[in-house]
Amino acid sequence: MEKPFVYIVSDSVGETAELVVKAALSQFDNRRDLELHRVPYVENMEILEETIQLASDNGGIIGFTLVNPAFRKYVLDQCKTKGVECIDLMGPMMDAMEKVFKQKPKLEPGLVHKLDEDYFQRVEAIEFAVRYDDGRDPRGISKADIVLIGVSRTSKTPLSQYLAHKRLKVANVPIVPEVNPPEELFHVDPSRCIGLKISPEKLNDIRKERLKALGLGNQASYANMNRIMQELEHFETVVERIGCHVINVSNKAVEETANVILNITKNSSL
Repeated sequence: MEKPFVYIVSDSVGETAELVVKAALSQFDNRRDLELHRVPYVENMEILEETIQLASDNGGIIGFTLVNPAFRKYVLDQCKTKGVECIDLMGPMMDAMEKVFKQKPKLEPGLVHKLDEDYFQRVEAIEFAVRYDDGRDPRGISKADIVLIGVSRTSKTPLSQYLAHKRLKVANVPIVPEVNPPEELFHVDPSRCIGLKISPEKLNDIRKERLKALGLGNQASYANMNRIMQELEHFETVVERIGCHVINVSNKAVEETANVILNITKNSSL
């Protein structure tokens, strides 16, 4: 016997129906003996008629998410006539909501993907933050909504990720005396650039803890106060040249700093 089919029918992409069908199939040991066939973007009765006939011929099942009432009724009626098992995966939920909300549904295919646009923007921003983290590619500076600059251990990376969840594309650039800042940094709109300032004492404590976590002694130049002062003086020179906003992060949590940045960007866009 050939593998039985499960036909996934939708007047949109069909992802929702497929996820539900796969979730149900996961409860059966013979799920690998079944074959899924997605029928997306249904626009007419002919496609439905053909699919129902195939399911009838193959002893298949139909799972559907159709928002068009005429399509839903046609599938239910024809499947009953032909003895085909079919499951309306979304209709009963919409019918219940219509009763409870006392509101007619829009009956527009694909609206879930429009609602998920926020999710996709967030994912894009997170990927951007990873790609342009720690100055690894200066080309990100001109593309970013926000550019964070600061010496090592000023929470540039956690801030970038936090802001990415707010759908902001963030690039961050470390400021080191021995390395010239990328030229792109001095051509970016200063209102989009944020300098992260920190007190020498706080930075010294943070770096000592970092060295300890790495199993290294705190005598390394990384946590040396003279070295820290040198880095911070260089940082001040850079931010002064750019003319950007500066936030003192010495006693701020990442969330607090992020909120300050969000307020700055909001005011800059007014």
